[in-house]
Amino acid sequence: MIGVELRKLALRPRVWVSVLLLCLLPAIVGVFLATADFAPPPGQGGAFLSAVVSDGALFPAAALALVLPLFLPIAVAVTAGDAIAGEASTGTLRYLLVRPVGRTRLLGAKLVSLAVYVTAAIVIVVLTSLVLGVILFGTGGTPGVAGPGEQPAGVTSLSGQSLSSSGLGLRLLGAVTYVVVSMLGFAAITVFLSTVTDSALGAALGGLAVLITSSVLETLDAAASVKPYLPTHYWLSWIDFFRDPVLWRNIDHGLLLQAGYIVVFFGAAWANFATKDVTS
Repeated sequence: MIGVELRKLALRPRVWVSVLLLCLLPAIVGVFLATADFAPPPGQGGAFLSAVVSDGALFPAAALALVLPLFLPIAVAVTAGDAIAGEASTGTLRYLLVRPVGRTRLLGAKLVSLAVYVTAAIVIVVLTSLVLGVILFGTGGTPGVAGPGEQPAGVTSLSGQSLSSSGLGLRLLGAVTYVVVSMLGFAAITVFLSTVTDSALGAALGGLAVLITSSVLETLDAAASVKPYLPTHYWLSWIDFFRDPVLWRNIDHGLLLQAGYIVVFFGAAWANFATKDVTS
């Protein structure tokens, strides 16, 4: 069943279009940074944008900072909203369940395929950004690829400490893992909405409404008491992987919060889907 869902996901053109668009935004920003005569001053502009001009190896981190606040959640909401509601709206859900396929097994396969999509999309963004960053900005402050006999300088962390290539790779891996878990927490909310409605668009818009509401509440001082529990509150805490030493406090809190969202809303999705009437 998981293989079937993965094939269906891979054969949908909109899935690849969403991944392409996610890669396109960092590419456009990178080209503008490489062709402009100036870069954002240190500490200004998007995260890492002032640093990538001196070392393209940091461009994947900048790419994550660019796609995470809006574009990546939109792609996740559209895909997650289609998980159950899309099958219901096209009339294929009832035929799937007529077969000897349990609802729990079907929902589990949908969740696995969604996790694969989120992970693959983020990894593709990181890899394409790494290649583009090295081509456009080089490594260790040398534009383009380092010349023969040149040793690229170590990457500088946000705390001003030098990072080795292996250290940077481990921190990128940690950041990617954190972002994947964060997106799965958001996806859990949208999957639950997908079991409530027969409209994939309605489920996706519901997920985006949660995203917008959470983002707006983040800006209000009056909402200080609920901010630590908002789904978007710790999304950008992956940046702490690039400090030296790594600041684990917000990372740990963010992972715990997203784990709560995953358990609660995937559980709610299962409870609702297990009793859902799909014969009408």
